[in-house]
Amino acid sequence: MPAVVVVGAQWGDEGKGKATDQLGSEVDYVVKFNGGNNAGHTVVVGDEKYALHLLPSGILSPGCTPVIGNGVVVDLEVLFRELDALTERGVDVSRLLVSANAHLIPPYNRTLDKVSERFLGKRQIGTTGRGIGPTYADKMARVGIRVQDLFDEHILRQKVEGALVQKNQLLLKVYNRRAVGVDETADELLSYAERLRPMVADVSLVLNEALDAGRTVVFEAGQATMLDVDHGTYPFVTSSSATAAGACTGSGIGPTRIDRVVGVIKAYTTRVGEGPFPTELHDEWGERLRTVGGEYGTTTGRPRRCGWYDAVVARYAGRINALTDLVLTKLDVLTGIEKIPVCVAYDVDGRRVDEMPVDQTAFHHARPVYAELDGWDEDISGCREFSDLPVNAQRYVLALEEMSGTRISSIGVGPDRDATIVRHSLLD
Repeated sequence: MPAVVVVGAQWGDEGKGKATDQLGSEVDYVVKFNGGNNAGHTVVVGDEKYALHLLPSGILSPGCTPVIGNGVVVDLEVLFRELDALTERGVDVSRLLVSANAHLIPPYNRTLDKVSERFLGKRQIGTTGRGIGPTYADKMARVGIRVQDLFDEHILRQKVEGALVQKNQLLLKVYNRRAVGVDETADELLSYAERLRPMVADVSLVLNEALDAGRTVVFEAGQATMLDVDHGTYPFVTSSSATAAGACTGSGIGPTRIDRVVGVIKAYTTRVGEGPFPTELHDEWGERLRTVGGEYGTTTGRPRRCGWYDAVVARYAGRINALTDLVLTKLDVLTGIEKIPVCVAYDVDGRRVDEMPVDQTAFHHARPVYAELDGWDEDISGCREFSDLPVNAQRYVLALEEMSGTRISSIGVGPDRDATIVRHSLLD
């Protein structure tokens, strides 16, 4: 049985939660390996809609063990609020495992995230202000606080004190905010320790033993390829590794254990926050995609920037992640559009560029080169076989497949859990 990595192939919000959830009934573990509560998944089960922010979407699949890996940064208040909300709705959350090596988001990093973003003014990155970036910065600066530190009060207070030496200087002298006390911070973190203790595990050992035993494990990325800290549109990116390689460092499994890498991609493109976006639409078509597609952030509620499908980005995601499959979502949103533009290349200062420009300046100046594909008017939300789709919808999918260089194995035709056309199994 395989280890499957599921990643976003654009700028996030592609529907990874739904794709992972579809696999969840057939898998034993679903692992979130990066990010925090700065991004969310919306999963529709029957008449119920679930908005998940920190938890892996496998939490909704009975019999599946959801796992928060060491590459995730954890806000304990958010974690327990989500768990309580799901419990109230009858979801069993008792199987959740949390890596002892995952870093915690202390309250002072939420404060620093908000004030530093405001301080940037016009140079803002567009963070969610939830302390994600400062916590990853602490991790790399080796002043972070990990889950395991909650169970040694002396060590915890030492680490909080060490971190606050510099941070209080920033808060007081740069941002004109009050200093944060060591005791108040440590006491708040310690208040979660006993409730968290039964969930804490050596996640690397658990997952490797599961794979040795023939279990199926899905690794679920937060954010997406174009927001990856190394391979995305830097500096307008997240602070973690959101590509397939991050599944290894963020969970403790080796690269040779991965069998399939599934990219999730919309039938058009969206992004949230600042940064270049070649196919962005500032007209009625952009508003139509936003309205029909319900393009508002699961976590922030912010309206998403919308544009046509970008095959250059899709090819880039395929290369960076070594994608074996694509899951195409929200095809139904395009119903009723007579001619659908698809970006096949860029024009950069009068020169055609077929692959991702090597530098950010060129990407910022890139203008889309479009090909137009015929649209369809028929309602496709009830289609469950590829042959059920209107001919032009089939041709659209096949054209995207050819342009993107990766087979499209699954097609989303509506928000419901079963509103999917499966062309190829993701587990074979």
